[in-house]
Amino acid sequence: MSLRLFAALPVPENIGAGLVRLQKGVPGARWRPVENFHITLRFFGEIDERTAEDLDAELANIRMDPFTVRLKGAGWFGKADPRALWLGVEAGEAVATLAGKCERAARRAGLKPETRNFHPHMTIAYLQGTPVDKANRFTQRASDLETEAWMATHFSLYSSWITRGDANIYEAEADYPLA
Repeated sequence: MSLRLFAALPVPENIGAGLVRLQKGVPGARWRPVENFHITLRFFGEIDERTAEDLDAELANIRMDPFTVRLKGAGWFGKADPRALWLGVEAGEAVATLAGKCERAARRAGLKPETRNFHPHMTIAYLQGTPVDKANRFTQRASDLETEAWMATHFSLYSSWITRGDANIYEAEADYPLA
């Protein structure tokens, strides 16, 4: 059996609840539910259970101090064909450092290196058939967004399933304290 896994910082529910007001006015948007809000550190993909156990052990060895995070600004991925709306992440170098540690843990567990550059963000919607001007309008509307800061005290290993209705379900499989 294989698992679809990723490491992420959870977004506190009180922060996420305040973002629901942004979830309107974009045709073709599949808005993410608050319980799915997270900042991906490393997507691992489909891996077998033994590799998942090795990965869990490697992630558990990560040492790093807690750090302050906030969501700030917005944008979209997809260039001429928008595919996702995101909110930016402000955490100094800490979030990139933690992502790098997750990447090294993945390699020690035998996974292939990530080829994409790390861009810290929180996906707020996946898009299908959304016109560029509508994605731009969302970005402009959310450009001055700045959430309250919170302390990242842990990160998690999540499993992910896609349902028949194309909805993603995420479940925290393990939590790793930052201390």
